[in-house]
Amino acid sequence: MENYQASPTRYQDSEQIYRRCGNSGVLLPKVSLGFWHNFGGNDPYDRSRAIACYAFDHGITHFDLANNYGPPYGSAEMTLGRIMDDDLRPYRDELFIATKAGYDMWPGPYGNWGSRKYLIASLDQSLRRMRLDYVDLFYSHRYDPLTPLEETLQALVDVVRQGKALYVGISRWPLHALEFAQRYLRHHDVPLLIYQGRLNMLDHAPITEGILPFCQNHGIGFISFSPLAQGLLTDRYLHGIPEGSRMTQGRFLKPDVLTPEMLNHLRQLNNEASAQGRTLAEHALRWILEQQGVTSVLVGASSTEQLERNLQCIRP
Repeated sequence: MENYQASPTRYQDSEQIYRRCGNSGVLLPKVSLGFWHNFGGNDPYDRSRAIACYAFDHGITHFDLANNYGPPYGSAEMTLGRIMDDDLRPYRDELFIATKAGYDMWPGPYGNWGSRKYLIASLDQSLRRMRLDYVDLFYSHRYDPLTPLEETLQALVDVVRQGKALYVGISRWPLHALEFAQRYLRHHDVPLLIYQGRLNMLDHAPITEGILPFCQNHGIGFISFSPLAQGLLTDRYLHGIPEGSRMTQGRFLKPDVLTPEMLNHLRQLNNEASAQGRTLAEHALRWILEQQGVTSVLVGASSTEQLERNLQCIRP
């Protein structure tokens, strides 16, 4: 991919590709690229680079990262920094880049959770790793029950006022904290752009807990992570646990999840998908995008071919 030039047709299906994020001026692609897996320092750089460029060539302008994505921690952001320098720097203003802080990142009492000390230091580190002057979106990655919400939220306000982030979001906060965040941020003239939560055909928590309805009613965007339930909602596990799969590694997807009842349920969902002429993964992604209030789904990809298949969910 020497002398990369972005595809001139990357925006030709704009009406089909993008959705407005809540009541903001931001349009996000219905399918966004997540860097949680496959972009770390242990992954082949050329493959990561090819996936990111393929995504951009097909209108995926939103890249989602976090400080500790890798492994090792920080390496996904470093990979993005290399991709920016190699290929995407001329297109910076066409990209919507997000990162987060909230989980374990460095030793000691200031490398975790939601303090002002941690959030601002982490964002400064992230910007250096990604070789960016600012991010488009900065998240509090998780709710901290011990730090005052005002402290966490004021840090988000201040990184916007300092020009380090254009917008702010929160991820996996409970409803009562989301309600407080919405009021606090609006009162401080930095409205909450988006909420990131786990929503898929096996996990409806953001709906049943009232998160998604609240976001829709208050003009806040919603983006779903783990839309394929770590690969369960693909054809990979329909016949058991294959060798070399993510489930065999047991880090995020445990083998005991695949009970006989779960396997039967997955096969039923696959039959529904097949009856519609779709793969299970496409069926699962479409289901999320059909939920009222959803802006985008975050997909990972281990190859450009896999990303191409996932993008079928937004085709007519």
